[in-house]
Amino acid sequence: MSARLTHRVDATDGQARATTIGLARGTLATPLFMPVGTLGTVKTLDPDDIRGTGAQIILGNTYHLYLRPGAALLRDLGGLHRFMGWEGPILTDSGGFQFFSLRHLARYDDEGVTFQSHLDGGTHRFRPEDVVDIQRAIGSDIMMVLDECPPLPASQETLEAAVRRSTAWALRSLVHAGDQPNALFAIAQGGTDVALRLAHIRTLAEHAFDGLALGGLAVGEATEEREATLRAVVPEMPVDRPRYLMGVGKPQDVLAGIEAGVDLFDCVLPTRNARTGYGYTRLGRITVKQARWARDERPLDPTCGCSTCARFSRAYLSHLFRNREMLGQRLLTVHNLHYYLTLVGEARQAILEGRFAAFAAQTRALWLAREEGFAPP
Repeated sequence: MSARLTHRVDATDGQARATTIGLARGTLATPLFMPVGTLGTVKTLDPDDIRGTGAQIILGNTYHLYLRPGAALLRDLGGLHRFMGWEGPILTDSGGFQFFSLRHLARYDDEGVTFQSHLDGGTHRFRPEDVVDIQRAIGSDIMMVLDECPPLPASQETLEAAVRRSTAWALRSLVHAGDQPNALFAIAQGGTDVALRLAHIRTLAEHAFDGLALGGLAVGEATEEREATLRAVVPEMPVDRPRYLMGVGKPQDVLAGIEAGVDLFDCVLPTRNARTGYGYTRLGRITVKQARWARDERPLDPTCGCSTCARFSRAYLSHLFRNREMLGQRLLTVHNLHYYLTLVGEARQAILEGRFAAFAAQTRALWLAREEGFAPP
């Protein structure tokens, strides 16, 4: 393990594990969920709000930050941490998923990706080495390599080609990164082909990457296929390095990932859904703008310790959303992130105490108790 990142397994329970990751800007206790701050902001929240949810690290995006405000500006102004006022660690995705989601604007070749900006149509070029340099300018604590993320379902030929290209790009990134202080994670592809995934993981594990991630999931496959793939491949990932499942983030998906042995998660769902009035609770979901909550004086989740639930009622949240008041988006974003971070924090404690299976069963039973949150009084 390099000096850029330290990693310790604190406990295991079945395949689930609790680990500690050390970075220059802070220590991360896993399992861990990373709020997504694509453009240097977790939407509607300032850094104090983010810290208040229990977040230890946030995620930015190389593609979006490259386009605006630009790598040169971030470098000249002291990096993303200083720019946005966040002192904790930052992980940046490489842009590989954006080229998947905007694939009508991207063209792959063995040297890199040529793409049109979704903002103004301008033409740009990313090589693996460029992506490392951009993330250095950003000041990322954990950098991700450029990869090719194929949609699912995909032909065997397409999956194998993405694995070959992603491997070559990862190795070029590792060479270019050299002994710089930013940690570098590789990304394993292979769709739901377990044999291909395992082969890619083993190839990447032979090299000095600081961590390994699983990409190319939640891109069209069935939940059952994804969970079966995780159960088969995550336990075969290196024990001595962090394991990161990229972009998979419904609460039930996070729990299944922890069960399989994943350490790190990210997803836009808790923040995006908060902005449309969708709240997560221990008993399922609540759509706060529904009229059924208009006179409900209870907190969104009476068991929740977030600042939103401590101060505001479902009736008030419902009022804010039905009248399109921006405060509603902020309050519900605080709650949803707190819910996710509580979920992974409680999972960690259960692993440390050797009762994770019981915790997972109880959590799932509570989710099934109500289809649409708490019943009205």
